[in-house]
Amino acid sequence: MFALFFVVFDVETVFLYPWEMSSDVLSVSVYINASIFVLMLIISSVYAWRKGALEWS
Repeated sequence: MFALFFVVFDVETVFLYPWEMSSDVLSVSVYINASIFVLMLIISSVYAWRKGALEWS
């Protein structure tokens, strides 16, 4: 379970790092897209957690 969370949030960091490094030339729409990406990741993680997909059985 911890490895799964590490991989998911590591991938998130890989996608967000270039956006942050070029923040001086990006428009507001890029920040909205990044926020939607992070929000979808959080919502899907909470959904999977509540369904019990992240528990060992």
